[in-house]
Amino acid sequence: MIVVTGATGNVGRTLVRTLTEAQVPVTAVARHIADADAAPEVRAVAADLAEPAGLRDAFEGAEALFLLVAGEDPQGILGVAKAAGIRRVVLLSSQGAGTRPDVYRHAGQFEAAVRGSGLDWTILRSGGLDSNAFAWAEPIRTARQAAAPFGDIGLPFVDPDDVAAVAAAVLRDQAPHQGAVYTLTGPAPTTPRERAAAIAAALGEPVRFTEQTREEAHELMARFMPLPVVEGTLALLGAPTEEEQQVSPDVADILGRAPGAFAAWAERNIAAFR
Repeated sequence: MIVVTGATGNVGRTLVRTLTEAQVPVTAVARHIADADAAPEVRAVAADLAEPAGLRDAFEGAEALFLLVAGEDPQGILGVAKAAGIRRVVLLSSQGAGTRPDVYRHAGQFEAAVRGSGLDWTILRSGGLDSNAFAWAEPIRTARQAAAPFGDIGLPFVDPDDVAAVAAAVLRDQAPHQGAVYTLTGPAPTTPRERAAAIAAALGEPVRFTEQTREEAHELMARFMPLPVVEGTLALLGAPTEEEQQVSPDVADILGRAPGAFAAWAERNIAAFR
């Protein structure tokens, strides 16, 4: 049995489906989930990573755990996992935990807890997800407009389905990946302007891209993100390091194929923007 936390999210939903199609028993965990949200053969458990004690039922009988960076008590989560008999954990972290540890402290705390847990572990450091473009869904649907800061600075965003595929591969055979830290990126850097154009191409209609000022982006992001994270995110988007702009070989090495391009993600998800 494999427990997948964040099972209704952009990565978790695909991961649950991938494991289920491979006939791997899965417990799907999210704060708001019901049997109707999962395939009949999937055990669905509503639980919150912010409340580790409430995870006991979800973890019972499992051998491996796919863990998100969520909640404030990674040691508590991992303690419940060990008590339930879980022996392996795959953590979905952020590339920023390696490139900007002073900003991505939360992810760094989870990484440290996983390393010190006594469990077999693998850490997946994801770059920005293609699915971040869902933030444009409403303005593109209603006005065929998209806005973002730093319109011509590229980063190798990654398809969340590729992140899920890597996670599935590692969870099914973790031995070769024990103690490894992988960076997951797409096949090439793309700019916000290029991503908006890819959505327009998939729509078959023009989408007007507007470049926000740093101040405009800061004001919007500060409504739902802590200020240090806002500053770190804007620094990454506006002045990425060479490492943050580099394409990692890890997705291709693990999956035996190139990672998917943003344009392919846009075509697959274009219904959200119509």
